[in-house]
Amino acid sequence: MSIRTAVIALATAACTAGSLQANAAGEVNIYSYRQPYLLEPLLEAFTRETGIETNVVFARAGLAERLEREGRNSPADVVMTVDISRLSELVGGNLTAAVETDTLTGDIPENLRHPEGKWYGLTTRARLIFVSKERVEPGAISTYEDLADPQWEGRICTRSGKHPYNVALFASMIAHHGEREAETWLAGLKNNLARRPQGGDRDQIMAISEGVCDVAIGNSYYYGKMLEDENQRPAAESVNLVFPNAEGRGTHVNVSGMALTQSAPNRDNAIKLMEYLTTPEAQSIYAKVNYEYPANPDVPPSEAVASWGYLNPDSLSLNEIAANREAAVKMVDRVNYDN
Repeated sequence: MSIRTAVIALATAACTAGSLQANAAGEVNIYSYRQPYLLEPLLEAFTRETGIETNVVFARAGLAERLEREGRNSPADVVMTVDISRLSELVGGNLTAAVETDTLTGDIPENLRHPEGKWYGLTTRARLIFVSKERVEPGAISTYEDLADPQWEGRICTRSGKHPYNVALFASMIAHHGEREAETWLAGLKNNLARRPQGGDRDQIMAISEGVCDVAIGNSYYYGKMLEDENQRPAAESVNLVFPNAEGRGTHVNVSGMALTQSAPNRDNAIKLMEYLTTPEAQSIYAKVNYEYPANPDVPPSEAVASWGYLNPDSLSLNEIAANREAAVKMVDRVNYDN
């Protein structure tokens, strides 16, 4: 079995549509924002089970623009991506096709899929609060709302408020509290920042270990990645994980997901792949590789992820979060969060 993986830089458009054997029998073509090493175990297992070969084009950005440019001639069958914003971008550009099967709708909860089947979640990642083991008492902070409490003034680190992961969190706060209350909360969070928002989620955990701040916001899987890295492990081991709102509405989650393209020259094979990716076998593989949670509720997380604590995910529909994204970005600007 061979997985032909083309790693591309879309800025140079080095890879042409001809590089994918779009019309060959027994294949499925994938455009992916997810790195090849995350997909290879899944795709190898899929080919062993079905005999269908896979071709992957990987890019860090620009796949929606590429699909739009290629139009009906696009060889892509399936797009795999992270974050509700990118899934919404594909739907908004009319680049994905509706598909509903008993397997897909049976395996993936309603709040983790498009209401018309234009995308499906594959894994979820929780937006956690990380706190210093030395400087924050257990239980001192337990909700996202607590982040605006004046007791944390000068003690919180985050990445940019306009990063899609934070925008999704802020959009969920709008959905739960309304825009006015959410903006008051965000202004309070900004007032509690120890420094100007910067870096990525791992950098916030590093900042806690360095004494820059005591509290940070980050995605759960970064913690697992840091434990893998001998240079970052000490920083990860210096924090406790808080699953916000665990006793109430649940912890905010985002997704990695998949969508069938409008062009899909290998539609039947693409649907077979999508259905396979929701099975317990595939869900376990996919979630374990990147320290994520399976979207299929019947599949438990890996032992490593489960050891961090119990996740009670917010059942809020990601489509509702997507609908509030523009309002969340404007709210970030109004409170001058990044400055």
